[in-house]
Amino acid sequence: MTEKIFRRRSVSRRTLLSGTVGLLGGAALSSDAAIAQNTAPASAGAVGNSPPSPRYPDPAWLALRQEEIIDPKLEIVDPHHHLWDRPGHRFLIDQLLADTSSGHNITETVFIECGSMYRADGPVEMKPVGETEFVNGTAAMSASGQYGPTRLCRGIVGHADLRLSDAVVRVLEAQIAAGDGRFRGIRHSVTWDASDVLSRGRTNSPKGQMYDPTWRAGFARLAPLNLTFEAWLYHPQLPDLADLARAFPQTTIILNHVGGPVGIGPYKDTKGETFAQWKAGITEVAKSQNVVVKLGGLGMTFGMFDFYAREKPPSSTDLETAYRPYIETCIAAFGVNRSMFESNFPPDGASSSYPILWNAGSSAYEKAMLFSGTAKRVYRLA
Repeated sequence: MTEKIFRRRSVSRRTLLSGTVGLLGGAALSSDAAIAQNTAPASAGAVGNSPPSPRYPDPAWLALRQEEIIDPKLEIVDPHHHLWDRPGHRFLIDQLLADTSSGHNITETVFIECGSMYRADGPVEMKPVGETEFVNGTAAMSASGQYGPTRLCRGIVGHADLRLSDAVVRVLEAQIAAGDGRFRGIRHSVTWDASDVLSRGRTNSPKGQMYDPTWRAGFARLAPLNLTFEAWLYHPQLPDLADLARAFPQTTIILNHVGGPVGIGPYKDTKGETFAQWKAGITEVAKSQNVVVKLGGLGMTFGMFDFYAREKPPSSTDLETAYRPYIETCIAAFGVNRSMFESNFPPDGASSSYPILWNAGSSAYEKAMLFSGTAKRVYRLA
């Protein structure tokens, strides 16, 4: 299974965020939601996701749903997007600019690793540095001001194989150097599930990866270098992450995509059970103050929603209704100071366009934190 035709996770935060009191105290959390993001198993240096389906993304389909931009002056920092050039789908600076310039006030973005532009030659463990070199070039183009006011890739999160143990420090130092002041941390996917329907990603992580002493020795090298860790996993693995967070309280951990609730394979017909298991895991992870959560990823095709398969794209209100239980639960557990909305583009573009994604509303403080404040603090963008 691979990352195919996922699209965007646009909760119309217009109502979803209509005051933290209503959000945190929201009653009746329905269980009709889940997601999963995967990357196809591949050798080091291969791309991180499978080639998208012919309808991913489909500009003509996305254009069937148009909405007026809500609060166009609201500052937004997009803390999670990718860049790649793959057979059948190119998402580079021009495509990213088309999204960030589509109406909302996107001031800065953070690139998250996806296996792009790895070095073709040299030591295997150093090949991911090529991705940072590539993205830093995009960031430099944006910083020239020639492409508009948005500062693309102001922060860069790359990859380093933590299974190298203490030896990973050489890769981390090379990544920092390649980022030229923009490198912020790494993502080492730990996705694992007993079902062969779910991908274990480019890292092909084994069961219990986060408990492995060798892997943890590599993880221990992050904090001394002031680097963060992006946690991408499936919801049954949340207890493993909670243990990791307790063991390394000085390391900032950024939980991707609301903790990866899965709605395919063995989880397809267990929505209620999945939500309960996911919620318990989120509650436990949130107890560690060094963990923050990204609110997104719900538009990918590994979850419980089929918006991508419908004749017309959903409205922001449609998405809000579907995703609200997950967003509410995360903000209730983490608080607005440890939560940030993400676009997860282009994967979440499977379900909605970028401008509809960011349509929302809330009190001034809540919006400032959820849409830009938390991201600025965590990724040291200010």
